[in-house]
Amino acid sequence: MKKVLIIEDDLDIAELEKDYLQLNGYQAEIVHDGADGLKMAVSGRFDIVVVDLMLPGKNGYEIIREIRKKLEIPVIVVSAKSEDIDKIRGLDIGADDYLTKPFSPAEFMARIKSHLKRYERLKGSADNHETILHKGLEINTASHQVFVNSKEVQLTTKEYEILVFMASHPNTVFTKERLMDAIWGDEYYGDTATIAVHIQKIRKKIESDPANPAYIETLWGTGYRFNP
Repeated sequence: MKKVLIIEDDLDIAELEKDYLQLNGYQAEIVHDGADGLKMAVSGRFDIVVVDLMLPGKNGYEIIREIRKKLEIPVIVVSAKSEDIDKIRGLDIGADDYLTKPFSPAEFMARIKSHLKRYERLKGSADNHETILHKGLEINTASHQVFVNSKEVQLTTKEYEILVFMASHPNTVFTKERLMDAIWGDEYYGDTATIAVHIQKIRKKIESDPANPAYIETLWGTGYRFNP
């Protein structure tokens, strides 16, 4: 049974999330303090973390940063902060998804299921032991490592998935909707702007000149293409 950690100081929302998770067959634990939540999040006991941003002790941004130093498990932000800058910041430091309060319980569960499914597929892909090579870019799918000119770069889970998918289909043009479906699955109902944010983050890490990308090209009005 999958275990979900809920880091949320709003008691009603935390209990609502827990109830829906349990109704869908998940184990769920709640912690209301950010510092305690961080300790539990990096313990390795949980398959996915749901975290608010405004918390006592440590805020959600700090928690996400620390999780990403140690683990690749999915992290979903559930927050009342609805500005685009807050969403971009959350995704930029390593969150896999961002859900704004108030939220639909059905959408909440759809995102939980989608991220867990994708994470399991990502872990399973390690058995393929494939190395993808493209002019200075090396992706080792067995170890989930990415190297640019022999120097390792650190990607989040979703950044890695997008890069592997696109590098595995060079010269193919993908719309944001197609990438969303391939990476998040057809159960995901989020904003396709998420793709643009992740592409921007990937470029910053693998491109020598992110403003003039050599690997992931933008085809204005169409989508993105990986240039081999």
